[in-house]
Amino acid sequence: MAASTATATATWRYRGDPEADRPAALVRFANGRLRRPDSLRFTVYRSRDTAHPRKKHRRILVSETERLCYVGQNFGSEVLKCNSLCRYFVGVLDKNSGQMEVYNAEIFNMQPLLSDNLLPGDTKDYQTKSYREKMDLCIEAFGTSKQKRALSSRRMNAVGSDIVNTAVAKAAANVIDAKGVTALMQDMAQDDVQNISAFLPPCHEDADRPEHVYKFEDILSPAEYEALRVPAAALASITAEELAKRAEERSHCSFVLEELKFLPTDERSRDHKARCLWFLDTLVKFSQLKVIKKKHPMGPECPHIISRKLMKNFSSLTYNNGSIQNLISASMRAKITAYVITLALHINNFQTDLTVLQNDLKLPESRILDIAKALRLRVTKTKGVPGLDDDQSHRLGTLSLPLPTQKAPEGQRKRKKMS
Repeated sequence: MAASTATATATWRYRGDPEADRPAALVRFANGRLRRPDSLRFTVYRSRDTAHPRKKHRRILVSETERLCYVGQNFGSEVLKCNSLCRYFVGVLDKNSGQMEVYNAEIFNMQPLLSDNLLPGDTKDYQTKSYREKMDLCIEAFGTSKQKRALSSRRMNAVGSDIVNTAVAKAAANVIDAKGVTALMQDMAQDDVQNISAFLPPCHEDADRPEHVYKFEDILSPAEYEALRVPAAALASITAEELAKRAEERSHCSFVLEELKFLPTDERSRDHKARCLWFLDTLVKFSQLKVIKKKHPMGPECPHIISRKLMKNFSSLTYNNGSIQNLISASMRAKITAYVITLALHINNFQTDLTVLQNDLKLPESRILDIAKALRLRVTKTKGVPGLDDDQSHRLGTLSLPLPTQKAPEGQRKRKKMS
């Protein structure tokens, strides 16, 4: 590269350049404005390869202040796109003659170079650094003592974090090598069953009849059961035409729509089943909510005592954006599922189609089977109920005595407590 030097402020003309039609240079500094632009001196490097149609126009502009060196160029990845999208002109006014000469111009973006060596190749590593890395370089060069201590502390913490992550990964690998993937999966399955058990209805293992294993009073108290009389009256008196319309509109879950076809003729039994179906349908709809924003999420027709039961027993409190909210967490969905299954057992003489409930609750099959096994049900396969959308193989859950014992997965040994 050949060099020539001239003085510049914001606009600079290549003086002494053999190419008379060379464009003028407009410079701008990436890190702010200069306080004394008149004091700057610029050096321009031009390519010696004048025969090459593209390389002969390459220029590198270099300037140096008391504290920083700046470099700009009109080629490469750092070049400003505005130079190729539009043309710039500079006018030089002769005050004596009143005439102005107009020159072509191109803009150079001057970047600070934190190095003593101003060779063009040295700017590549700097340009590829992230904003944080550039700021760290500035702090190292010009930062205060406090800023340098903070930078050193942050780098030490990053090293410490990497060491901890490496140690954790190595420890996890050692555990996998020692126990094996199968044993770890069995431990996870056992933990999942234990977590589910915390949200099951009270179980009376010494009961002499299936209806006493999960008592109906533990699902609905007498006061709650009485509050269901009014909203369930519409289900108790439903006609075949109304049922067909609700099925078309999907106003209720599939389990409820199917059971409404077989309401007892006895008035007392019919009312009892209608109340149970209304509450089961409400539980299923409540499980599909995420964040509860309304005071009465199930609508004004839901009795206050039932609405309070849903909020208190089947939702979790969380603190978000300065306010307390109720949400349906994964554990609460598991609890709702357990109570839905138990209520369905009371409705269907302690045998129910788990696949229908799984589809209503929008759960994976493995999840509802885990909950059913935690409820001590015997799970078998059966053909789907005729008339439903899915008549393939279904899972049938049965509550019978004696209750099956809860055992750890086959091949799992009892885990030792860590001291």
